[in-house]
Amino acid sequence: MPDGLARLVEAFEGAAREGGALPRIRAADRLGRELAGQRLCTAMAFDAATMTVRRLYSSRPGEYPVGGSKPKRDTAWGRQVLLEARRFEGEGEAAIREHFADHAVILGLGLRSIVNLPIVIGGGCVGTLNLLWEEPALTPARIEAARLLALLATPDWA
Repeated sequence: MPDGLARLVEAFEGAAREGGALPRIRAADRLGRELAGQRLCTAMAFDAATMTVRRLYSSRPGEYPVGGSKPKRDTAWGRQVLLEARRFEGEGEAAIREHFADHAVILGLGLRSIVNLPIVIGGGCVGTLNLLWEEPALTPARIEAARLLALLATPDWA
């Protein structure tokens, strides 16, 4: 088994045995940093009735506190990620500015690319896992790692 895959299996086996809240999301954050070099990880719960997302987890709670919420009604991002359950890939400052009201915070942290992954349970989006990097361009390896980490973290939304 390749080293990265073995590390992934070990981390999520350990997360399944952990106590406390959101063990799989915490494991996804750790592994995202270790294997894919992400610099910020947040997890959001989606409320379809109000078309808002609420933060369940943040690797940078000073800037992105748990419990914070964002309205997503009538946004292209909200339609794509929350309603259509399709991931969003944002590369460079222009994409960050266009799609995120908190772009000043994101850019202020030196982050220039993002993957937002819808968490789908029972055919509908229940939240998102969001990974951000300093580099302005995403690589196929980072996107694939993010996709896998979101799938493995999904039980924490159930």
